[in-house]
Amino acid sequence: MKHKSPSIITIGTFDGVHIGHQKIIERLVKTGKEKHLKSIVLTFFPHPRMVLQPNFDIKLLHSIDERQEVLSQFGLDDVVITKFTKEFANLSAEDYVKQILVDELNAKHIIIGYDHHFGKNRTANIDDLKIYGKKYGFTVEEISAQDIEDVAVSSTKIRQSLLEGDIETANSYLGYPYFISGKVIKGKGIGKTLNFPTANIDPQETYKLIPKDGVYVVKSVMDGVTVFGMMNIGKNPTFEGEKQSIEVHFFDLNKDLYDKIIKVEILNHLRNECKFETVTLLKAQLQNDKINAVKYIEKYYE
Repeated sequence: MKHKSPSIITIGTFDGVHIGHQKIIERLVKTGKEKHLKSIVLTFFPHPRMVLQPNFDIKLLHSIDERQEVLSQFGLDDVVITKFTKEFANLSAEDYVKQILVDELNAKHIIIGYDHHFGKNRTANIDDLKIYGKKYGFTVEEISAQDIEDVAVSSTKIRQSLLEGDIETANSYLGYPYFISGKVIKGKGIGKTLNFPTANIDPQETYKLIPKDGVYVVKSVMDGVTVFGMMNIGKNPTFEGEKQSIEVHFFDLNKDLYDKIIKVEILNHLRNECKFETVTLLKAQLQNDKINAVKYIEKYYE
């Protein structure tokens, strides 16, 4: 869809839309208002590595729908998702600038990282973009090395923290709780036999980064009401499970959630997953987990 209004653009993957990204977006929106330009984030999907290196097992913090949902909360006029294909990757630098940035998005000002590369084989850089700007009537504003470093460090820290079960650090870099969205599917019904019925969540996208196996405090919003609970990520070793599952037990919720798409925010890590010698010991631990989860919720959310 072509944009008739002149625009200010920033370009990137923006996976996680963390505090480093948010700083750039705030600058984009503020400058857009000052210059009377529509603020646009241009992002790409699938991730370029998924297309150019299909054997590379990349894990992302957000599905594309989640990324769009988070980006929409920061006052942007538009989020444009360009489909990344091999044909797109083969566009020359000038064709990319002319066809996408100028003809489609009506770019008048671009805020971009000093290390930005684009065009076929990513051979063009910010200096080339400035030359094209003179030719096609847009200006280029550079994001500093320090701000770009902040973005890279944040992304790396968030991924590492989630894989280590360190939700507190991940959430501090994100600026909001990490979340998993997915469809509630039928499980084995083990939770019900333990008096802890669970909603089994299928994230749908295989590239979504799932935190370390363990037990977590979570919250969700159901029909406008906030509900809390605890979530187990793992293989249910006490029952000799082989496949990883994501199961949420919501406190004070008696509702059929099958086939619903739900979003679960992860607030805190309670403990690692472990195998119990008996089901009785597991049930006692679950009771203890609930006590600890409720203490955390009362301390920080009530």
